[in-house]
Amino acid sequence: MTLPKLKRVLLKLSGEVLMGDQQYGIDPSFVAELAKEVKAAKDGGLEICLVIGGGNIFRGMAGAAKGMDRAQADYMGMLATVMNALAMQNALEQIGVPTRVQSAIEMDKVCEPVIRRRAERHLEKGRVVIFAAGVGAPYFTTDSGAALRAAEMRCDALLKGTSVDGVYNADPKQDPNAVRYDTVDYDTVLAGNLKVMDASAVALCRDNKIPIVVFSIRERGNLAAVLAGQGVQTIVR
Repeated sequence: MTLPKLKRVLLKLSGEVLMGDQQYGIDPSFVAELAKEVKAAKDGGLEICLVIGGGNIFRGMAGAAKGMDRAQADYMGMLATVMNALAMQNALEQIGVPTRVQSAIEMDKVCEPVIRRRAERHLEKGRVVIFAAGVGAPYFTTDSGAALRAAEMRCDALLKGTSVDGVYNADPKQDPNAVRYDTVDYDTVLAGNLKVMDASAVALCRDNKIPIVVFSIRERGNLAAVLAGQGVQTIVR
């Protein structure tokens, strides 16, 4: 099953993807490759919003598991997403793609605050908008932030680029017999706890009829292939 023609999409990237082959942090060369993928999609006529996780630098839930206050750890994770957003902005603008970063935590020295109408205007002018700092509150992940921004910006789809090429009925890294879905409905994902995104993010997409497309962003050219309905992917709808 393919998606209808898309005009505006939100691309959610896990922070770990920005590490490339490193064990931590940001690999500028790999970020540059990701920027080329985004540029190719934009040149195809799409309006693009981006949300990037922070797990390559700091993950709030991991900090909380080691004894940190959960709210404090989550705020640190939000700051990590701002660093990733700035890295992606730099990579995009180096290849001629005008980009704006909007943060849910205000820091006017480096980026704009999240203002929906301003973001819409940026998209209309052909700019890529990167939303950082999640929803601006602890206890919510960047998946929830991506679903919120996708609904707020009236996106036609939420594309989740990860290290896995779709949604499986079990963890493919642990179960060699795991089966990948081509399409699956929201309620099956929620009932089966299939780990596509957080339950709150999936429910928000379901309530706003936003399809979720899960695919591997690590394969060069895969974003363009998925947008053309040709790449390996799972559509949650």
